Amino acid sequence: MTGQETAQGPKHKRDLTRRKVVAVGAGAVVAAGVGGTFAAGAFAGEEPRAAKKTSAAGSGEVCYKLTSETTEGPYYIDADKLRRDVTEDQEGIPLTLRLKVIDSETCKPLANAAVDIWHCNALGVYSGYEDMGSGGGGGTPPSGTPTGTPTGTPTGTPTGPPPGGGGGGHQEPTDDERYLRGTWRTDKRGFVEFRTVFPGWYQGRCVHIHTKVHVGGTWTDAGYEGGTTCHTGQLFFDEESVLASAEAEPYSTNTTTRTTLDEDTIYPGNGTEGGLLKLKYRKNAIAKGVVATLTLGVDPEATHDGTDDAVQPGASASASGS
Repeated sequence: MTGQETAQGPKHKRDLTRRKVVAVGAGAVVAAGVGGTFAAGAFAGEEPRAAKKTSAAGSGEVCYKLTSETTEGPYYIDADKLRRDVTEDQEGIPLTLRLKVIDSETCKPLANAAVDIWHCNALGVYSGYEDMGSGGGGGTPPSGTPTGTPTGTPTGTPTGPPPGGGGGGHQEPTDDERYLRGTWRTDKRGFVEFRTVFPGWYQGRCVHIHTKVHVGGTWTDAGYEGGTTCHTGQLFFDEESVLASAEAEPYSTNTTTRTTLDEDTIYPGNGTEGGLLKLKYRKNAIAKGVVATLTLGVDPEATHDGTDDAVQPGASASASGS
C-alpha cells in the first residue's frame, strides 16, 4: 500500500513521509485493534482548567488546547516494536500510561493513530544507547585532576551526545536493546495504553517520557507504514511523585544529580497543556504502582517531527497552569 492510504484523517492529500513499525509476533496488528477499550471513562475526572469552554456538539468530549510541541531529543529510534507492554526485564515502579488523542480543533478522538513512547530506565539509561551511560551520554566521568594548560586550536567536529540528552541532533543507536520503547494504536475513542515503569532521571533533565503521534498511515500485517508525525512531545511528572519514587528501589541507588521540573529547560511550564501527567497512586506506597493519564490535543493536518519547530532547551514558554 502507499502512504496515501489513510487509517483516518482529513480527506485532502497529505505530504507523507515513509515510516514503518515492525510488528512483534503473529496477530499483533489484530490485537492492536482492541487496544485501549478499557479506558472509556478513564478521563472523566480530568480537570478542565487547560480546556476550551466549548465542546463538540453532541459528543460530550471536552475540547483541549493544542498540546505543546517539544524537541524529539537525540534518542528516538524509528521502527520500534508494536506493543503495549514495553517493560521487558526492567526493574522499577509499575506505570500504566493512559493517553487520549483528540483533534484540538474539532474535539473528536483520533482513531487508528500510531503513538510512540520511549524513555530511560530507573537509572537514567536509554535502550539502544547503553554505552552513553546515565546523564544523556555522560558515561563514566574521567578520574583525576586535569593538569597543564590546553594549547593549540581545536579542529574537527565535536563528537558524542549533547549534554543532558534534551536537544541536539539525532544519535545513531549503539546497541540492539529496545526496552521501554514501543508503538500502539488508538482505539475508536482515541485511547491508547502502555505498561512500563516509572522513568528515572539523568544529568540535565527532569523525569519525562517522550512521545510521538502519527496519522494518515496504514496498518498492515507488518506494522504501521507511511503517514505524517502530527505531534512530538514529552510527558512530565510532578515533583511530589518524583521525590516519592526516589525512595524506592532501584531509584534510590541513582546518584546522578536530579533536575527538578521547574529547573528543566524543555518543560514548557504550562501544566497539562505542556504534557504534565495526572498521576494516581497510594500515598506512601508509590512502589505498588502508578496510573498516569493525559489528553493530547493535536492538529492532524500539521507536521511536527520535533527537529526544527519544537520548544528548544532554554526557550521555555510562559506558564499558564500547574
